[in-house]
Amino acid sequence: MAKQLDYHTLREIFTRFQDAEAEPKGELDHVNVYTLLVAVALSAQATDAGVNRATKSLFKIADTPQKMLDLGEEQVIDHIKTIGLYRNKAKNVIKLSRILVDQYGGEVPCSRAALESLPGVGRKTANVVLNMWWRHPAQAVDTHIFRVGNRSGIAPGKDVDAVERAIEDNIPVDFQLHAHHWLILHGRYHCKARKPLCPTCIIRDLCQFEDKTQ
Repeated sequence: MAKQLDYHTLREIFTRFQDAEAEPKGELDHVNVYTLLVAVALSAQATDAGVNRATKSLFKIADTPQKMLDLGEEQVIDHIKTIGLYRNKAKNVIKLSRILVDQYGGEVPCSRAALESLPGVGRKTANVVLNMWWRHPAQAVDTHIFRVGNRSGIAPGKDVDAVERAIEDNIPVDFQLHAHHWLILHGRYHCKARKPLCPTCIIRDLCQFEDKTQ
């Protein structure tokens, strides 16, 4: 684990990320906050591309909690069966849709606690929805962010909660809104798990990763 980078180095890193892509976007397709919530919940242990393929037809006919309930669990399964853990995920989608209809008038709540109370929705999922839809500076730490944070020294921590705290405590406030997207995209396309693309990395000179590729 690299040591925590100082404030000035972090500011330079995120300035470069911002210069490269000022408004980074999540890669899960959605049409409203409900479909975003469902897509993020489905993405656990699955790729965004795989989720997008599965939800393309699903969201055309079920873009609200009530429409999802009307569709029913077996039909949801038919749409998402190419995704890992699809049976359990379909069950959770129906359960959370029922709660949204019965307790929230069919609306998705905008508090982390309320979101985390929904079946199949953990802290990471809640943070993604809060960040992408309501633009809260919430940090959703996935495997990419955990890897980049620890390799580089941007946000080192022994577990995802520690990395989340390191981001919130150390990354300059004006970069907090987009921090997790910059880090996810950097991990997905540059700082890859097996073969990081260090020679073309825009923060190579600031990164503490000792095993940089040539």
